[in-house]
Amino acid sequence: MEQVPEISKLMWNFSENHYVKDTGVNNEVLLPATPLESLGNRDFCRDLGLRLPLIAGAMANGIASEDLVESLAAENLLGVFGAAGLSINRIREAVQRLKANLASKPFGVNLIHNPSEPHWEWDLVKLLVEEDIQIVEASAFMKLTLPLVYYRVKGIHRDDNGQIVAPNKIIAKASRVEIAEKFFSPPPEAMLRSLYEDGYISAAEANLAQEIPVAQYLTAEADSGGHTDNRPALTMFPIMKALKDRLQNLYDYEAKLCLGMAGGISTPSSAASAFSMGAAYIMLGSVMQSCVESGTSKKVKQTLSQVSQADVLMAPAADMFEMGVQVQVLKKGTMFPMRAKKLFEIYKTYASIEDIPAADRATLEGQIFRKSLDDVWKETKEFFQERDPDKLEYCEDNPKLKMALVFRWYLGLASKWANEGMDGREMDYQVWCGSAMGAFNEWAKGSFLEKPEERRAPLVAMNLFLGAFALQRIGILKAQGLSTQQWEYLAEQPMTRDEISKILREG
Repeated sequence: MEQVPEISKLMWNFSENHYVKDTGVNNEVLLPATPLESLGNRDFCRDLGLRLPLIAGAMANGIASEDLVESLAAENLLGVFGAAGLSINRIREAVQRLKANLASKPFGVNLIHNPSEPHWEWDLVKLLVEEDIQIVEASAFMKLTLPLVYYRVKGIHRDDNGQIVAPNKIIAKASRVEIAEKFFSPPPEAMLRSLYEDGYISAAEANLAQEIPVAQYLTAEADSGGHTDNRPALTMFPIMKALKDRLQNLYDYEAKLCLGMAGGISTPSSAASAFSMGAAYIMLGSVMQSCVESGTSKKVKQTLSQVSQADVLMAPAADMFEMGVQVQVLKKGTMFPMRAKKLFEIYKTYASIEDIPAADRATLEGQIFRKSLDDVWKETKEFFQERDPDKLEYCEDNPKLKMALVFRWYLGLASKWANEGMDGREMDYQVWCGSAMGAFNEWAKGSFLEKPEERRAPLVAMNLFLGAFALQRIGILKAQGLSTQQWEYLAEQPMTRDEISKILREG
């Protein structure tokens, strides 16, 4: 078989047909011209104005930062700003900066389900509509909400050719079939009626909305960082794909439903697997958090660059604490998962803060909060007086809710401490992370990408996509009986920015 330099030349010259000779069996096999657009869904890229079918998903508290989104947009790749957990004013600043700096370049904003603060969800949607943000990633939804449906159907109309145009695009994220079905179905009539009667949408918008899905694009989310059901991609994706095909056939949408994949995608092989299963696009998360442009601290990025696949654990979620919802977080170098679980155990056991035994209270105040629970409650009240005063009124007759809000003080600040790299709070850092991070580190080991300071978001994204693309081409040769071991090894090697630029320029 050819030597490695010749393999490299043929593998990356994908605009022409090549005949490759296998000296072992003395025959030639065809390596056909393969456009980059052959991987994933071309319509997805065209509709969103993207170069490649790849998204850097939202990471809360601005971890998916303006810098991260802008760096990807410069390459016509889609990044989603991590709006979850931020104030509306902070999100407005980010949106206005992104609009000013990116002009017509694509970017999205996260719309996360917020059952504990439904008014925040409404305020965010109103901001997105006001600022004409036309791409959102809808995450953590357990049911459809009025703000979500309003965002989707606002501005819907027919163009001069009679085709329905829905300006606002939702990229939903789901790991459960029952949730995915709601997104892939038209908005419920009752919700449309409510929005019309309350003056949010017109009669024409309500009527046209019945002919489109709540979300044309849906990401099947397997085991991932943050909110996750820990679903295995190999069993989940085929079920989601069958659902997509069934509902497309049932409703016969003009704009075809589109299914992507997220969770565990962090190497060329895993990206190639997602595309080979039929993913229209892939979404990256944990690996983007370790990149230079992410909004977390250098301390966290350094730790992330050293984790293995087993260095993650489930812990109670700050935003859905009372419901027992969990998120996947880093356990390496932090006590947060264990301390958060301790808080939830106490919350389940006792009816109020006053019922907590003295020994447990001393542990909470001395080791976890590092201040008295009375002081924590004082700070909590100040926070909610500005963000959600009604919730404080509920606490007067609901000591269990008061305890939950006090415990959420720790859960909420733990992610902030991590993002800021606060000295002295390292053992309390909450870092949302999936096992994909460990797989990425193993793949990057021994290369320039092993160093956190070399991990630029567009470079990481391009490496994963082009590696997957090369593996797809290698699969064509393998199917014809050619020995491809050297090819596969080469396709998996991280490439520098100059090497990638050359491939895209000359390929």
